[in-house]
Amino acid sequence: QVQLVESGGGLVQPGGSLRLSCAASRSLFSIYTMGWYRQTPGKQREWVATITSDGSANYADSVKGRFTISREYAKNTVNLQMNGLKSEDTAVYTCRLFTTPNSWGQGTQVTVSS
Repeated sequence: QVQLVESGGGLVQPGGSLRLSCAASRSLFSIYTMGWYRQTPGKQREWVATITSDGSANYADSVKGRFTISREYAKNTVNLQMNGLKSEDTAVYTCRLFTTPNSWGQGTQVTVSS
């Protein structure tokens, strides 16, 4: 198992920005795809973005053009830059490491409200 710790969540106004980070406990993190997901009460966890070991990124349509996923290999960290935030983006954001079994962080709360 790999320990994942998210940070960077908080309260932001609509149109604002936040940068989330997810740090992994193992250096082998760098060979696996990682992703960000989000979940609100009563809803199934939703995929947001993924990034492969070589840096290729994919995004859900709902965040495309607003969010950017990246990774810092030397720090075993994956980031999610969130711009143009909307109230619909309010959720607990968790990171995923595509190991077998999958590794998940505990999540960080993002609240978009005026």
